Amino acid sequence: MELTHINKEGRARMVDVSLKDETLREAVAKGYVYMKKETLEKIKEGSIKKGDVLSVAQVGGILGAKRTSDIIPMCHPIMMTGCDISFKLNFEKLRVEITSTVKTVGQTGVEMEALSAVSIAALTIYDMCKAIDREMIISDIKLMKKSGGKSGLFERKED
Repeated sequence: MELTHINKEGRARMVDVSLKDETLREAVAKGYVYMKKETLEKIKEGSIKKGDVLSVAQVGGILGAKRTSDIIPMCHPIMMTGCDISFKLNFEKLRVEITSTVKTVGQTGVEMEALSAVSIAALTIYDMCKAIDREMIISDIKLMKKSGGKSGLFERKED
């Protein structure tokens, strides 16, 4: 199997996507931040001293998606046509569930942008709540779905 990010001399390269067709591409990623019940309650109440945790995490996640090519070395800069992040407070499993959806019309996919959005949103939640809960765990960041391009549809079977 040929590695796409390695040139003939064995060094790293950015893949040339210039001959690929522009198609509608979408990626959905998911991840979790586990925390104490009290921390989850404070997020719900809006009583975290640093402010509205989920609003700030939403903006942080979107910014993370927009800046993906700045932090992932071989990632192409992409003109995203949409980015949304949703949160679910799950008191049964003591976690915030984060889902990002990123779209573009282009020659390469947006999987990395969706994963970056979840990652930065999770890190933002951690940053805003760390004063009251240093035991939080960021976990299971994963691609759930991707569509468009030559490889077509991918959907994770389990969650």
